[in-house]
Order: sequence, then C-alpha cells, then structure tokens
Amino acid sequence: MKPIQLDLFRGAGEQLQQEFEQYGTVVTFDRKEHAFDYDDALHYFYIFLGGKVKIFQMNLNNAKEQTIYLMSRGDMFDTVSLLDGRAHEVMVEVLEAGSALRLPIGKAREWMYDYPVFGEIILKYVARQLRQVEELATDLTLFDTQERLLKLIVQNMERKDAQGHSILDGLSHTEIANLIGTVRHVVDRHMKKLKEEDLLEENRKRITLKNHEKLLERIKNII
Repeated sequence: MKPIQLDLFRGAGEQLQQEFEQYGTVVTFDRKEHAFDYDDALHYFYIFLGGKVKIFQMNLNNAKEQTIYLMSRGDMFDTVSLLDGRAHEVMVEVLEAGSALRLPIGKAREWMYDYPVFGEIILKYVARQLRQVEELATDLTLFDTQERLLKLIVQNMERKDAQGHSILDGLSHTEIANLIGTVRHVVDRHMKKLKEEDLLEENRKRITLKNHEKLLERIKNII
C-alpha cells in the first residue's frame, strides 16, 4: 500500500506509518452505497481519503432528518465505537464516491497507547467533534434558519481556506437543510435572498461567495 498522505497524521512517525501500511486497506465506496454501518464500525476504524459521507439520525415516523457530521478527507469513523467499544447506532449515507483507509479497530486502540502521538490525534479530533455537536445544539436553539445558514456558509469558507476543499460543493438544498435542521424550501428561500443581495452565486451545486466582507459582517451581527 502506498503511504497515506494526510495533514492530520503529518509527524506521526515512520513506525506508525509502517503499521498503517501493514494493517490498513484502502477501500472505495460509491454514492448511495450502504457502507460504514454501526455493526461494521465495531470491527473497523476508517480514515477518509476522499468523498463525502453523511452521518445522521432520522425520525422514521415523520422522515425528518438531522445531519450530525458530514465527513470528507481527513475525517474518521467511528471514534465513538473506537473509544467505548459499543455499537453507535447512527445512519450513514454516501453522498459522493471516495475512498478510506480501513484499519482493524483493535489495532487502532492499541496504537492509541503504544503511540502517544496517535492517541493525541484521536483525542483532539474527538474534541473537535464535541465542539461541533455542542455548536449544532446551540445554533438550533438560539438562531433562526437564515442565521444558521449564514454561519454554515462562513464556516465552509474557512474550512476551504484551511483544508483546500469545500464540504458544501455538490450538496443539494435538501442536504444543506439537513445540516441546519430545516427543510429544503426554507433553504431555497434564503439562498434566493442571498443571491439577490449579491452575496453569493450558485452554479451546479457549487456556492461561490461574491462579497466576503459583507457576509462576515452579517455573521458578526449574529454572534
């Protein structure tokens, strides 16, 4: 297996890289494929190399969805099962084809203790996830849908600047709505207004900001 080049694991050490190569397998996944379910996550730990995977919950009585995480390159699944050894009953859907490094979850647990740098990477990633879920809960309670959409767009802009890829590119308005706890027609209305204000444009599910400063000013007024 070729060495895995991920910023997250830069500086992890040659020995750990050799362990990845010995025990890891690169797997591919297609859009709409049922992959990475919670039973699978009891046996394997995944580090995403590309693509987009949605981790979500759904009320089966009314079909309402809430996306918890939208995973792409550098994200890991499932840190919950990795840490507590129990099934994590979430729903998973592939939104964009990609690949992941699949590792035996038992080896990943061993590495957390044998290689302190690996354990630190995992714990920092889990802390980031906790902050993300905390922010989602706060936003759903304190901000209206337009404010939540603005925050999401700005956060995506910052992620794109830092990591070089946009998590929102290719997403339908339905999927964007699932990220902020609303429905498609509400996102349709807000996006139309933002385009009329000349803050952004949208072409083939790709959002491009036209006035960064004005959008950031709007966010400052919110938070």
